[in-house]
Amino acid sequence: MNQLQSLESYSFYLTVIAYFLAMMVYWIRMGSKNKAVGKVAAVLAVIGWAGNTITLITRTMLAHRLPLSNGYEFILTFCWATVLILLYYEFRFKLKALGAFVMPVPFLLLAFIVMTMGANERIIHAIPPALKSYWLTFHVITAIFSYGGFAVSFGLAIMYLIKTQTGTNPNVGIVARFPEAEVLDELCYKVIIFAFSFLTLVIITGAIWANYAWGTYWSWDPKETWSLITWFIYAGYLHARLMYDWKGKRAAWLAVFGLAAVLFTFFGVNYLLPGLHSYA
Repeated sequence: MNQLQSLESYSFYLTVIAYFLAMMVYWIRMGSKNKAVGKVAAVLAVIGWAGNTITLITRTMLAHRLPLSNGYEFILTFCWATVLILLYYEFRFKLKALGAFVMPVPFLLLAFIVMTMGANERIIHAIPPALKSYWLTFHVITAIFSYGGFAVSFGLAIMYLIKTQTGTNPNVGIVARFPEAEVLDELCYKVIIFAFSFLTLVIITGAIWANYAWGTYWSWDPKETWSLITWFIYAGYLHARLMYDWKGKRAAWLAVFGLAAVLFTFFGVNYLLPGLHSYA
């Protein structure tokens, strides 16, 4: 048991260090012409993701359940999904600069754990009866892929805004290494479709779980309310895009604002508006 606890701790800090170094090297690559720097950044991100995976596996072995039951575990899985989706898009679409705008998200999330969560908050406790449901598993798994996708769409939106900034020559400097603005806009749209589909499942599975745990499908708990607000933000993005061909800067800013709503749904609700989800 002690060996597993040590392994979880070592792999967690490996993840933090690797994500930090990956973020820094991605930033360095923005101003470097050396292609090897980009490969180093990607390798560091992969190492961090591997450490993240080991942390989750050891946590599962220690808890005898999937690590999906408290804030510490959700942040770990959120980071895991974010970096997985980032690496997919980086390698699939050759987006070498994307990591510079996405990696700060998982690093800052893990830094939040290091700075605010003591040993008592990270220790494994018996889970409340309300969490003993397979619907919780489905609910949280859909949430991590939804949130991870929105984090990647945020990075793409920031790249688009930089690429199209007034007075910026798209063929000079770091922006010359970005894909064309239209490509970034389209990729951001596709990622949001992916993440929005999972967010819809988050709300559906959450309602079913709520009925199992508390006898009602919807109680207007702060977490439920803000999840619905986030859903409407991204639904508005997709509706405006499909019905009114709403592209460009307005759509990019909405994607940025959407991630702010996602983060508030987790951090703001949990720490400022406690409710039935205060343990999540």
